[in-house]
Parts: sequence; C-alpha cells; structure tokens
Amino acid sequence: MNPPPLTELLGVPAPAKINLFLHIVGRRDDGYHLLQSVFALTDWCDHLDFRWRADGQVIRHDARPGLLPDNDLCVRAARALQEATGCQQGVDITLDKQLPAEAGLGGGSSDAASTLLALNRLWGLGLSRRSLMDIGVRLGADVPFFIGGHAAWVEGIGEQITPVRLPPARLLLVKPATGASTQRIFGSPELKRDTKTAILQGFAANDTQNASSVGGADWQIPDLKTLLDWGHNDLQPVAQALCPDIGLCIRWLESQGLQGRMSGSGTAVFAVLPAQWPEVTTAPPASDWAVKFCSMRDVHPLAGWASD
Repeated sequence: MNPPPLTELLGVPAPAKINLFLHIVGRRDDGYHLLQSVFALTDWCDHLDFRWRADGQVIRHDARPGLLPDNDLCVRAARALQEATGCQQGVDITLDKQLPAEAGLGGGSSDAASTLLALNRLWGLGLSRRSLMDIGVRLGADVPFFIGGHAAWVEGIGEQITPVRLPPARLLLVKPATGASTQRIFGSPELKRDTKTAILQGFAANDTQNASSVGGADWQIPDLKTLLDWGHNDLQPVAQALCPDIGLCIRWLESQGLQGRMSGSGTAVFAVLPAQWPEVTTAPPASDWAVKFCSMRDVHPLAGWASD
C-alpha cells in the first residue's frame, strides 16, 4: 500500500489555447500534416479537482453531469500515468467543464495535461516535465504544449515546441453551437498543404538575458499585429465550407470593428481587441453562441509543477 500524499485534494485550472496562425507546410508519408503555428495560452479555463484514493481506481465525476464520455482524456491521462510508473494509487477526478468542445481551443488536451501535472504531484511521482510530455503525446498532439507551460512557436506535427513571450493582449472569443470534424477538415482535398515555411527569427528577438524571468522563454515576439497580418489559418476555408456558422462569427466580429480568425481545427473564432475598443455594440445573431472575453498569457498556471 502506498502511503497517503502530503495533500489529499488538489484543485487546478486547465487553460484554453488559441492559434495565432496555423500554416500547413507539408505532409509526411504516414499522412500526418506538418504545421507551423504560434500557440498562445489564455485565462479561460476548465477546472479540475483531484482527490486521492488508496485503492488504485480512477473515477471521474462531473460538476455538470452528462457532458463527457466515461473514458475521457482525464481518465486516459491518469491511467497512462499509472501504467508508465507502476503507481498503485488512485484518484477521484471532478471536472467543471467551461471550455466548449470542437472549438479548436485545446480543451481536452489541456484537461489531460493538467491531470498529468496534478497527479504527478498528488501521487508523489516526481517525474520531469520531459517524461510527462512523452506520456502526454500519446494522448494528443497538443498535450505536450500544455505541459511545456509557455506560449510557443510550434512546428512538425506539434512536437517541436519553442517557448516564446508575447505582448499582452485582450481577446474576444466566439464559438457557435455547431462543430466541425477535424478528420474531415484534414482529409479534404481542398486543404492547402504547401504554405511556405517561415522561421521564428523573422518575428522574434532572442533575449537570453531576460529568459529566467519567464521560465526560460528567451524568444520575444514584440509585434503581435505584424504576426497576425502575416499569418492565417490554412484550415479555415475548409472548415468554413463544412460549418457556415464560422463565417457568421467572423462577420459578426467585423460588425464590431474586429478582425476574426478561426483557432485550430475547431469552430471558435477569436479577435485581438484594440487598446481603445468600445465594447460590443450588437448582440450575437444566435443566443446559443459562446461569447467570452479573456486575456492571453505567456505562462501556464501550473508551469512550476514539474522539474525541467
């Protein structure tokens, strides 16, 4: 029997991310797409509570029942951690799901990452960040980013992660009730797969002197507008054809004087708010849209929970 941990209950956030741009630059022989993107963390979060169990069981409870399947990413992450370490401790997981599904905001992957980070502490395993990322990548391509703990320039199939610092920004996120199939988007013959490869140095300055102040992110992107004006989301035209509500979201943001862009492979659309923006002047055209004001953040709230 494993001894009980120092604390038997942990409550943690699982933040959403946005893709400031998402370019498809090629495709591997095994069918995986090669991408370039900047992932930014936000302060819009799911919330998870973990209560220690001695019997080895992993049991999930929902703050709002019926939203998730029994074998969701939180449960899979906990069981993957048990399998990787031989840990015989268990956990009750309570998830308060705030982030919409099929949004391109990484909600499920973020839940899995926060689960791995929290249980590494709750169970006293002491795994490094790299070890947790190796477990997480088997759960989803975005999971290592959230474990990495920083806004990042991302390449490859999502596994090449370079931490970056971004200027502060406020966001308006809009998600229609409808979703879009990631598999259909990536499988579409209309998907552009040959965007020209860029290099991080074209948009960021190396600043190793101040890297320690943000946990090792020694690349600073000083001009968000230049990055947004240059980039785009290669998935957006295909996704918009499959889900016309994406276009409605973009046009509604335009009516507010904002430039919208789809995030990731879901149907959420975001806009960066100007400093003197006068707030929403008209209501969204559909009452079932999720509309959220939030802020970008450079560092994950659990960034210090695993050693480097």
